[in-house]
Amino acid sequence: MSSINQKQRLIQNYTILAVECFCIILSFILGVLTRGAEESFYNFSKSYIAIIAYILFFHLLSYYLFDWNVNIFKRGYYVELVAVCKYNLVLIFFLSFFLYISKLANDFSRLMFGYFFCYNILLTYLGHLLLKKYFISIYRTSSSSNKMFLITTSAYAEEITRKLSDTTEWSFEITGIALMDQETAGSCIQTIPIIAGVSDLFEQFKTKVVDEVFIHLPDYSKEGIEELIINFESMGITVHVNIDYFNNVIAHKTTEVFAGFTVLSYEASTFDYRRLFVKRIIDIFGSLVGLMITVVLTPFIALVIKLDSKGPVFFAQKRVGKNGRHFKLYKFRSMYIDAEERKQELMAQNEIDGPMFKVEHDPRITKVGALLRKTSLDELPQFYNILIGNMSLVGTRPPTVDEFNQYELYYRRRLSIKPGLTGLWQISGRSNITDFKEVVKLDLEYIDNWSLTSDIRILLMTIWVVVMKKGAR
Repeated sequence: MSSINQKQRLIQNYTILAVECFCIILSFILGVLTRGAEESFYNFSKSYIAIIAYILFFHLLSYYLFDWNVNIFKRGYYVELVAVCKYNLVLIFFLSFFLYISKLANDFSRLMFGYFFCYNILLTYLGHLLLKKYFISIYRTSSSSNKMFLITTSAYAEEITRKLSDTTEWSFEITGIALMDQETAGSCIQTIPIIAGVSDLFEQFKTKVVDEVFIHLPDYSKEGIEELIINFESMGITVHVNIDYFNNVIAHKTTEVFAGFTVLSYEASTFDYRRLFVKRIIDIFGSLVGLMITVVLTPFIALVIKLDSKGPVFFAQKRVGKNGRHFKLYKFRSMYIDAEERKQELMAQNEIDGPMFKVEHDPRITKVGALLRKTSLDELPQFYNILIGNMSLVGTRPPTVDEFNQYELYYRRRLSIKPGLTGLWQISGRSNITDFKEVVKLDLEYIDNWSLTSDIRILLMTIWVVVMKKGAR
């Protein structure tokens, strides 16, 4: 299973599980109240909690053992109702068996349990319908879904676009089409814009938000499609191809059914989304701790910034995140307010070979800003970016829009993960690297060998680097 499918299954399974657990608790409370509020509230605090815990335990156990909702998005209204009823009948059976062997059956009202299961059937059914509506109609068009481009020819474009658009799979949104038998773009197919032709395909993809591409070129040569795959692989973009195999592509390959098509999916790096979920939990916890520190230090930092130079306390700059997404990165201001205008004057002094920009003893940096950068205190507001999901604690450095527009195809792969507050190249001599290719090399080393252990190691090394004042970004 590719990481794209892993992500879809993880989000789908845990969201449905949370909704079903909520429905069980709410249905039980409604059943108790419907049976009789005064007596029920007295008993609720004594023994009903144990029954709820047992129901939830069995629900979790059966959820993983039987995989009730494996085809939930393929079920219509009637089939969905039948599935929910069957599930509740099994739940009733096991609950009755538990109450019997534990000799607790006489302590509870059978009418209350009848109310509970009626409520649970109704609420679970409605919850499933609302979830399916949300994923298919809302999540698919949100920024969190995978943005996919279709690469095909005019003869197949209408049919393939329709099939991909009509599928019940919700993890992707078709945001553009490239026709490989045309030279121009500009028109639409089913409201989806044609953004490229054969001559400007990769030029267009360099600056577009794209997580994956779907290639349907049955008349293309094997060599031609291999070239497409290798180019997209170098950009860190997942490729779905409806052809059996290729020998020369080194990316990780998985065979899967994608929107009704049998494809080989090529990914330069694969991640276990269960571990990515843990990474996100660590990010949230770490960002909350970081924001508490930021709140404490902000009054003092704001005061010295204001006393040192004119301008705002915080600096916001548009950066490029995962697979081309734009977001605003926040820092404490460390430069004079005309820093962006003066940048062009200093371009000849750039010490980095490549699209990055760095000048030692940058005259645009204020006295207080130099201290903030030396101690990395200017980075503290980025914990807000981490909390809302634009960044991670550990990742790659998010480029500016100007830097991103200068990227070669190979460089783009470093954006195939979320950018981070710190990363491998930051702890590998931040002030000594003068070649952007070295930065890319370290970033790709991090991506190719990513693990939770490596993140923890980089975080600990970052603390050491900051304490020892070994350079700054």
